[in-house]
Amino acid sequence: MAVTETATMLSEAVGESIPPDTAHAVSVSLPTWKANVGYEEGEDWVLSKMKTGYPRFFVHKQIQTFADAIVSKYGAPSIENAFLFPSHAIALRCRDFFRRQTPSPNGNELVKIVDFYPKNSLSNSEVHVEPCINPILSAVIFPRENFKIAKVFWQHTGDGVSSRRAEYCHKAFRDGQLVTQRPLFAKWDSAKLSSSCKGPMRYRKKDSVDLSSGNSTQPTNGTESKDYVQFVEERFGRNLDVSQAANAKLAIRRRIAGALTANLDVEEALEASHHPSRNRQVCGFSEHDVYLYPCGMSAIFNAHRKMMAIRGEKKSISFGFPYIDTLKILEKWGPGCLFYGHGSTSDLEDLERRCEEGEKYLALFCEFPGNPLLKTPDLRQIRVLADRYDFAVIVDETIGNFINVHVLPYADIVVSSLTKVFTGECNVMGGSAVLNPQGRYYDELRKFIDTDYEDTYWHEDAIFMERNSRDFVTRIARINRNAEAICDTLHQSRIVKEIYYPKYSSTRLNYDACRNPEGGYGGLLSVTFHTTAQAVTFFDKLETAKGPSLGTNFTLSSPYVILAHYGELEWAAQFGIEADLVRISVGLEDAVELTAKVERALKSAAETES
Repeated sequence: MAVTETATMLSEAVGESIPPDTAHAVSVSLPTWKANVGYEEGEDWVLSKMKTGYPRFFVHKQIQTFADAIVSKYGAPSIENAFLFPSHAIALRCRDFFRRQTPSPNGNELVKIVDFYPKNSLSNSEVHVEPCINPILSAVIFPRENFKIAKVFWQHTGDGVSSRRAEYCHKAFRDGQLVTQRPLFAKWDSAKLSSSCKGPMRYRKKDSVDLSSGNSTQPTNGTESKDYVQFVEERFGRNLDVSQAANAKLAIRRRIAGALTANLDVEEALEASHHPSRNRQVCGFSEHDVYLYPCGMSAIFNAHRKMMAIRGEKKSISFGFPYIDTLKILEKWGPGCLFYGHGSTSDLEDLERRCEEGEKYLALFCEFPGNPLLKTPDLRQIRVLADRYDFAVIVDETIGNFINVHVLPYADIVVSSLTKVFTGECNVMGGSAVLNPQGRYYDELRKFIDTDYEDTYWHEDAIFMERNSRDFVTRIARINRNAEAICDTLHQSRIVKEIYYPKYSSTRLNYDACRNPEGGYGGLLSVTFHTTAQAVTFFDKLETAKGPSLGTNFTLSSPYVILAHYGELEWAAQFGIEADLVRISVGLEDAVELTAKVERALKSAAETES
């Protein structure tokens, strides 16, 4: 994204997508403090204007429309709803979740699964279609009164269909190209529908989706039509057929693995040799240890699920104040978790005492650094305890990101939300899980993954992700500098109570222990003020895009605690999470312009009466 384009992200319209007029946007405009509270209170003046919302919290309209169409044909629209998933196995897990949440004898019978297969994969097809390029989708239809149960599964696991998959499959559904009977041709292997694409694959041209023709699913509004028809042509010089999805996925995995740093075409990227300064510095590590997921939360959920599969159901540990859904996963799946909300040295001492007394744990989950206080856990000591007392370590490095920090030597699994700074464009979802080949559970994990892993990352999403992430490395350096410039500006204001940023945290030494030689401190920071009125005015006057998410190429601000913990503000406060906190995800804008915007907002806030 050109720096000059970031100005177009500023929208005063409640409910407008961020980026504006983008059918598959990941954020939504909530431009005032009042609008954020109104959203949480369910006020109609906000909800009625929502064109979209943050995925997993807001059911995208493409997904909802398709789900409604399926219920109309295969269910009872007056009394049933549906959620859509990319595989039968995930649908089964959803139904199992229903069983555990509604233990009535016939409760599970009221939940049904309808599987959809591509019609042109039937035995009489004249054209062989590679299974992993065709849409496959399972609808879980359930009684309307159980909507909240289904929503919990859909939101926390992150395993629902993406809006692009829903758009494509809905058109196929309308055109009669999706059928509910399993294809019958002799060589059909249903497992291959979701199998991992480990390397480049070639597909017949006529089997692929032509993005530049009328045969593809056209977007519904705004700039997404350019995204679909002219995106690659105008920005990168030539079109890329969806049949290249496997190549795009391999390029993403190599980029995560540290092999790719240059802005290369996909063919060049696949042929590029490993960059000596960007490898994971773990013996035996390669792109084959990188697994892609539909979103970051799916990577976290499946990491937890896989650890339980190979080690049995034990309690996990949530160390440090986590993103809300991570804690919910650990609490709702398995026997629960031990929660250390402060993530302090004394918490580690308490954990060691419990382990010495014989308590056994499955895994410790932490963020590096945490959100929204940007505190960094002591991974070195955590690794010592994990080795001594036999539990796994799963680190979410989304906020630190691959370029700034190197946490793999201390982790068994490193997870990340690629939706954030890896893509930057705020128009596609994705997640990853990276295995440490030197980890004590590596062999067991690989053996289980070989039979369990489903590549449910939708092909069009992968192509957008690969394109967007080509300049990932160069973007990070600029974002790091911009974030520090904003922190310097905030430090000069008398109304600022506290700035939360890894560089200025009491836990900086923990961050520096894993910081790459050329790495910075990231693009996320939080700030609090001496009065609520000052916080509200600062946020309202700050001239940035305002909505959920982080890691965008443009600066994006939110009253994070209001959005993430509105129903549990007192609970969050006991861990130092103030309700009036303003979180700023810093983008690529000119540093002088950015700091000037912050100064103007500070000036307005300083004039506010408490």
